[in-house]
Amino acid sequence: MSVEILNIGDEYADFLHDESRREGRAEKIAFPASTEEVRAALRIAASNQWPVTVQGGRTGITGGSVPDGGLILNLSRMNAIGEIQGDRLAVQPGATLSAIRTVVDGVVDPVLFFPSDLTETTASIGGMVACNASGARSFRYGPVRNWIQALDVVLVSGETIRLERGVHKADGLNFKLGTIEGQLPVLGTPGGVKSAAGYFVKPDMDLVDLFIGAEGTLGIVTEITLRLLPRPAEMSGLTAFFASESDALQFVRFLRGAGSPTPPTAIEFFDFQSLELLRRMKSENPAFAELPELKPTFHTAIYFEYDGEVPDAVVAKAGEAIDCWFAVGEREIEILKHFRHAIPESVNMLIGERKRTIPELTKLRTDMSVPDDQLENVMRMYHDGLTTAGLEHVIFGHIGNNHVHVNILPRSLAEYEQGKALYLDWAKQVVAMGGSVSAEHGIGKIKTDFLKLMYGDVGIQEMQALKNLFDPHGLLNRGNLFAVYNYLSGR
Repeated sequence: MSVEILNIGDEYADFLHDESRREGRAEKIAFPASTEEVRAALRIAASNQWPVTVQGGRTGITGGSVPDGGLILNLSRMNAIGEIQGDRLAVQPGATLSAIRTVVDGVVDPVLFFPSDLTETTASIGGMVACNASGARSFRYGPVRNWIQALDVVLVSGETIRLERGVHKADGLNFKLGTIEGQLPVLGTPGGVKSAAGYFVKPDMDLVDLFIGAEGTLGIVTEITLRLLPRPAEMSGLTAFFASESDALQFVRFLRGAGSPTPPTAIEFFDFQSLELLRRMKSENPAFAELPELKPTFHTAIYFEYDGEVPDAVVAKAGEAIDCWFAVGEREIEILKHFRHAIPESVNMLIGERKRTIPELTKLRTDMSVPDDQLENVMRMYHDGLTTAGLEHVIFGHIGNNHVHVNILPRSLAEYEQGKALYLDWAKQVVAMGGSVSAEHGIGKIKTDFLKLMYGDVGIQEMQALKNLFDPHGLLNRGNLFAVYNYLSGR
């Protein structure tokens, strides 16, 4: 079996970047359509000592699919979706979330759904596995790891292995996968915190989890078996508006600890600056004309969602807010989600306008999480830093998991550098709080310094040693997780 290796030209320029806007370089590109063609491409790359960068939909924002020389292996043509077998569905890595949903939603007996709920539905399932993606519904359903039953993985040697949950497990910290055997590192991963930072390792673990969140550094996933759930008979959502952020945070604590034995599916946060940006976009841009009116008294908003009816106790508590928008059923919930999605769209449009004058300018977007008892502290940290620096910003995101995205909107390159320094300082404080420097988007090539903050030199060296077992010459997704180093010497 052979695969066509193409020279990089202008027609493939888009494949040199992802949504991080980081620009890379590569000499060759291939679009394999099967596992055999992936293996053929790896043989060619190994014989030429080309680094290999694996890509899917390129929707990531950490530069993980941006090449650093050599060969791009784009898996977008490996997009087949199998037939549902019970509650299992086998898919290839290039299948998009929207395509998977279309197939699953089309089955009426049984009525099932795939719980992962990313904002960007054009994301490929392979990319979701690579960074252990999550989304709004992760408050109840967790990250995509929870819904992966099995993986087929091609190692850099060309060996293909299949890993099934509950079948292939580590023996303590010892493991054997095909011809590779060794010991898992002890990393001290923060417990009870939403995290997508570095390798997932623990004693007696399901070895399928080793490749979920590994950002393509250990092997290339060529087939994914998903586990589906029965679709809830009804879904309900509500957006509550509060007069202050402190009132909104108290309501979040109520939602997390009371109201119903069934937890909310999602709890989302929108700060005052987010609502102000939407007011501005609604008045200035016809594309946002259909957004509901946001009263001047609306300071902070909380959106939450339930599988089933919103419990009476929650409705009563929400009645203490200034106003509430209710939604029952998926169609009405999509209207409320349009409100949520309009915020990042507005941010991107605003930065796009500024890039016309300063092309190098980009937004800065945090992706950190902290333990439950640190929620108010981390919010205070963000506000104190932003106020002192005088930086324009919006804050929104998955507050149920103590995971909000601070979007810094620089107006100059000087403000961009100021924002970067602030972000680094925040990362240090989040680590001190017992949090994670990446809750859902991974590390990629942009946040390698943050990963080092979290695990220290020893932890990074142990992760690199694990990578060396699978990829001794450092060919796979070079630069992801760790800054580029000498793989032969281990430095």
